[in-house]
Amino acid sequence: MNVAPHLLTEDRAEFERVLDEALRTAHERPGLADHDARLTTAQLREMALNATALITAAAAVEYDHFVKVREQLRAARAAGIGGTSEALHEEGGAGVVAIVTVLAPILAGTAAVALLLVGAILKMLDPPPVFADTLLTAGLMFGAVAAAGLLCAAAGLLVTALRNSATEVPAETPDDELSRARQAWGRALVDRGILPFVREALAAPAPPPLPKPPPPTGRIPKVGYSGPDFTSPSEGAPAPRPSFSSPDFTSPDFGPPEHHPE
Repeated sequence: MNVAPHLLTEDRAEFERVLDEALRTAHERPGLADHDARLTTAQLREMALNATALITAAAAVEYDHFVKVREQLRAARAAGIGGTSEALHEEGGAGVVAIVTVLAPILAGTAAVALLLVGAILKMLDPPPVFADTLLTAGLMFGAVAAAGLLCAAAGLLVTALRNSATEVPAETPDDELSRARQAWGRALVDRGILPFVREALAAPAPPPLPKPPPPTGRIPKVGYSGPDFTSPSEGAPAPRPSFSSPDFTSPDFGPPEHHPE
C-alpha cells in the first residue's frame, strides 16, 4: 500500500477502517447508488489503497491537528505518572511511621498480657517471689503503652481519611478533544478524499476489451508438418499426348534398276 509521507504507521489501521466504512455505505451517497455495476467494492478499495497519499493529502490539516492533540495528551500522562512516582517516594517515610504506629500497640498489648499472667501466677505462690510485683508493674506499663498506641493509630486513621476526602479528584474521563479530533479527520477523509476519488474512478472511461483469440480450425490440431499435395488428373493443364509416325513404305516401281521386274 502506498502510504502518505505524513501518515504515521499507527494510523494506517484507522485509515483503512474509515475507507471500508465509506465504501460500505457508498450506495447511500448521491450518484453512487449503482457503483457496483461499474467497479466492485474490492476493486475500489484496491485503487484507493494505491492512492493513499492522494486521499490523505486532502485531509492533511485535520490529521496534523489530531496528531498534535494526541502527542499533548501523551506528554501530560507521562508527566502525571512521573509526579505520582515522586509522591510515592516522598510518602515512603510516612508509611514507615504508620507501620510502627500500628505494630506498637499490638506488641505492647502482647507483652502486657504475658507479664500480667506470669505475675499473677507467681503472686499465688506462698511465699510469693520478690519479682512477682515487678512483673505485674511491667505488665501494667505495657498495657498503658498499648492503649496509648491504639489511640494514636485511631487518630492517625481519622486524619488520613479526612485529608484524602478533601483532596479526592473525580475519576479520569475520556479525552473528548482527542475523540473530536479523530472524528474530524475521519469526516475530512470521507468528504474530501475518499468520495471524490471514487466518483473520479467511476467517471473514468473503461479500458477497451481484450481481443478474443481466433477459434480453432479443426478438432485435431495440425502438427508441425503438412502432408503432400495430391491433385486429380482432371486438375491443371492437359498433359501432352504421345505422337506416333507411320513407317515410310515405297512401291516396287521405285526400286533400284537391278530390282526391275522382268
